[in-house]
Amino acid sequence: MKKPEVMSPVGDMICLDAAIKAGADAVYFGIEGLNMRAGAKNFSIPQMRRLCKKCDLAGVRKYLTLNTIYYQSEMPKLKRAVFAAKKAGVDAIIAWDYSALKFANEAGIEVYLSTQASVSNAEAIALYHKNFGIKRFVLARECSISDIKKIRSSLVKILGKKVAEEITFEVFAHGAMCVSVSGRCFMSLFQCGKSANRGECLQPCRREYFVSDGRGDNEGFLVGKGYVMSPKDLCVLPFIEKLIEAGVNSLKIEGRNRSADYVFETVGAYRKAVDFYFANRKLPDFGEKFEALKGELQNRLNSVFNRGFSSGFYMGKPTQDWTSFGNHASKRKTILGHVLNYFSKLGVAKISIDNSSVEEGQEVQVEGDATGFVRFLPQNMLCAGVPVKSAKKGDVISVKVPQKLRKNDRLYIFI
Repeated sequence: MKKPEVMSPVGDMICLDAAIKAGADAVYFGIEGLNMRAGAKNFSIPQMRRLCKKCDLAGVRKYLTLNTIYYQSEMPKLKRAVFAAKKAGVDAIIAWDYSALKFANEAGIEVYLSTQASVSNAEAIALYHKNFGIKRFVLARECSISDIKKIRSSLVKILGKKVAEEITFEVFAHGAMCVSVSGRCFMSLFQCGKSANRGECLQPCRREYFVSDGRGDNEGFLVGKGYVMSPKDLCVLPFIEKLIEAGVNSLKIEGRNRSADYVFETVGAYRKAVDFYFANRKLPDFGEKFEALKGELQNRLNSVFNRGFSSGFYMGKPTQDWTSFGNHASKRKTILGHVLNYFSKLGVAKISIDNSSVEEGQEVQVEGDATGFVRFLPQNMLCAGVPVKSAKKGDVISVKVPQKLRKNDRLYIFI
């Protein structure tokens, strides 16, 4: 049983920094116009090179998502992206369109088969492995833990033990789920002209709908308890050990549209859970301590964006209490201010408090395109040269910070 990697989404360089600092083993990202998260910031090809260098310095693997459907007119752009990824040092691309697979083979870059291919059985895996040499598969979200075990054992019978051991499974562990089977949905296309299968979904399913008889007399009813097409977010933390023991090789966190604090908290929680499991699972009191840790880590997950949590399909088909609406986060991120200056010799930042207020020892989050992601607890704050315990809107303070900050970096607090 090998320790699975913790894979983080990154939508920009700030999220990348947050993922690295939270302990991600790997990150996945998209290039503008060529992936299933068209609404995310995504990266340009020059930015991809910068991302790869930063990951290499941190010892983090990097995967490019080329996981949408591609039209004929896009073939030149797709091919350039694949060969640019190879040159930049991307470790693998996540894809399923045969054109992307073809270009990847030509470029000599490994392919991880996207969940968009809906692979949910050993026979399909064996076929892709034989014809394309694919060794990692992002299993369909509809696979249960029991299914994963059966697929693993069936692969041994089909491919033999030696070859089967080369096959690795990547599964979604946390984040948004689609009410449609593996995202095969046309609701956004028909209603808004934006296709979910091209990464442009506007999520009309997340709304509450009133069903009427169509006669114009306003008679009708609310379906179920309200938001019946808006599923809760997936969270495997309560049973993460079962996935590990089923032979999963990578735990993937969804969220390339999410904020840096979401990345930091979710990656950090799963990082600690996986590390604790492998370091302590043979101890006599492991079960009790692991459950206590998972309770603490769940609070971290509750603090950032979520729609409530579900076990997805891992324990069988979800029924009854499965849908939810809106953001259930226990903490709200609010703007505090921005950096006016940084004094490198002193390690001190001059900060404008533009909104809200902050107290000594209250956690502050800093985000900046060059600075990345920083969290610190302000101590020994000075306002007009006078020590203060708190600062309010309109104040300008000086405070020691853990790393270099830059002018106009944004500061946030959580309430």
